[in-house]
Amino acid sequence: MKKLPRLLSLLPLGALALAALLPSGRAQTPAPAATPAPAPAAPPAKVDASAPLAKKDTGAFLAKHESFLARAKAGPIGLLFLGDSITEGWAKAPHIFEHYYGKFQPANFGIGGDTTQNVLWRIEHGELDGLAPKVLVLMLGTNNSGSHTAAEIAAADRKIIALIRAKLPATKILLLAIFPRGERKNRDGTIDTGVEKTAVINAVNADLARLDDGATIRYLDLTAKFLGDDGKLHLNIMPDRLHPNAAGYQLWAESMQKLLAEMMK
Repeated sequence: MKKLPRLLSLLPLGALALAALLPSGRAQTPAPAATPAPAPAAPPAKVDASAPLAKKDTGAFLAKHESFLARAKAGPIGLLFLGDSITEGWAKAPHIFEHYYGKFQPANFGIGGDTTQNVLWRIEHGELDGLAPKVLVLMLGTNNSGSHTAAEIAAADRKIIALIRAKLPATKILLLAIFPRGERKNRDGTIDTGVEKTAVINAVNADLARLDDGATIRYLDLTAKFLGDDGKLHLNIMPDRLHPNAAGYQLWAESMQKLLAEMMK
């Protein structure tokens, strides 16, 4: 019995040792797992400049397309303009359009914002079917100049011309150099100097000039008509540095008149 106190005196030490060996009774909150950084968003895939593509908008594009199909069915077209907003903009100067082209039973198939892809889609969806214009005036590519190379744009224009030749074998093509453009404000408020796009446009025009065969395809470059001696755009004829105003369309008509008259014979 004398040994009991000694055993009892040893219990606290044993209990402490045992407690040190056993896991704590307190709940341990695990360290939160590291959240992986989100992967950078992939840039949107660039659409091939030669791939037909309908514009995704509020329906204005398709409405215009349907109106062109209706115009084709309404009666003969002797002179057809095909392009983007610069072509569509003849509506700003209807008196000029009528004065120069009214006698040719003209039609304007220009849609604002159109790229080469959009016009390819329109052609493949019937806009030239059943037509037989004497001349088709084509200018296209400025809306691709910020997203495609000159070689890509020129290749797309060549594809469009090949489609026109296939659908309208008797029609002559008056191929216009893409008009010059200058400094413009982007939608996000930043400034686009237009320098890079101008370089692309100039290269496209140099490529397209080689398509002039002196007969069925004629090339006409009106760039110098819109520039001053300092090489800058005349703001009194192209105030937003991209689209001609009525005075600009007058200049366009005057500068194109001689060659067009020859082709319309």
